[in-house]
Amino acid sequence: MPKNYRLILLFNANKAYDRQVIEGIGNYLDKYHCDWDLLMEEDFTYCAKKLDSMVCDGIIADMDDDNIRTLVSQVDVPIVGVGSSFNDPNDYPEVPYVATDNQDLLKSAFNHLKDKGIENFAFYGLANNCDKPWAKERELAFKQVVDKLGYKKNIIQGIESSVTNWQYDMNRLADWLQSLPVPTGIIAVTDSRARHLIQACEQNNILVPEQIAIVGIDNEEVVRFLTKIPLSSVEQGCLEMGYQAAKLMHESLLQPELLKKRTSLPRIVVPANKVHERQSSEYVSLNDPFVIQAMHFIKRNACKGIKVEQVLDHIGISRSNLDTRFREERGHSIHHEIHQEKLKYACELLCDINIPIQSVADRSGYPSLQYMYSVFKKDLGYTPKEFRVKESCC
Repeated sequence: MPKNYRLILLFNANKAYDRQVIEGIGNYLDKYHCDWDLLMEEDFTYCAKKLDSMVCDGIIADMDDDNIRTLVSQVDVPIVGVGSSFNDPNDYPEVPYVATDNQDLLKSAFNHLKDKGIENFAFYGLANNCDKPWAKERELAFKQVVDKLGYKKNIIQGIESSVTNWQYDMNRLADWLQSLPVPTGIIAVTDSRARHLIQACEQNNILVPEQIAIVGIDNEEVVRFLTKIPLSSVEQGCLEMGYQAAKLMHESLLQPELLKKRTSLPRIVVPANKVHERQSSEYVSLNDPFVIQAMHFIKRNACKGIKVEQVLDHIGISRSNLDTRFREERGHSIHHEIHQEKLKYACELLCDINIPIQSVADRSGYPSLQYMYSVFKKDLGYTPKEFRVKESCC
């Protein structure tokens, strides 16, 4: 019978990154039927003072946390680290290690913005004195990616936000945003920082994405629900990171002699998963200021059931005038733009199987479920239900 190993997981699972890494570990255990006891605190955080009193066969740890690095250096069991990639190989910890590829994260976000036709790029990071090495690595990766292609860059390092300095931070961020050329694509070091950008733009009448296009990193679900403008974000390969970490641990437990014979420690760098494009980066190169304003209003309000008349009232010009401008810039009518925006959002919602189809119709601004069915059948050739099944199989 295979041994029943006891493993300690040292993570602070309060973000999508940690939770998905843990899920990836679970995926490996499930696939290979590993009968391991996984030890974590009840609130899914680690408790440093208890580690030296616990008997275990190995540890999988978040090595981005300096406290955890110090903690695991004091124990003599197999350790697998998970965390940031580093530009300098000497910065990696001396353990088998699985890293998120910061270069690829930034390159994915940059290419996403560049492919929109944007030529000005900026980065919103964290202060240099912060204790998060991955933030510095992402800023460095941004500089390298932009410099390689010869684009100009603009960088601001945000302070650590709190209730007491929130407005100061927003004012500082607003000053920076207003100094940027239009359009500019900004990559934020995290989704939380991207949310700051969206809020500052909202408060200062800066159009997103028409003037400032924004991409975050993490694809953090909580942040998505806290922004008025849906946030585009790069999803890290966290599930794969957890899977590979469990695989390295399994090898260390079953064949420890092989690990000792290696001339270098195993190091796996996992690329970004994908860029989830949402409204914050849906930049379209437009010249007509009336069309730019109309597009922004439609993106913000299409799913509230607006008609062409509401767009005209907001812009303040005649229907024939705006429709002509729209056809010249977009190749179709104002009504078609509203229609497409609602349909696109309905398709996004249908990809989440936990949202009832009736709720999709309501949230997308359709007057009834039957009406949404007729729209889908006419435009896509599928009913909403058939579209959901099709997307879930992709």
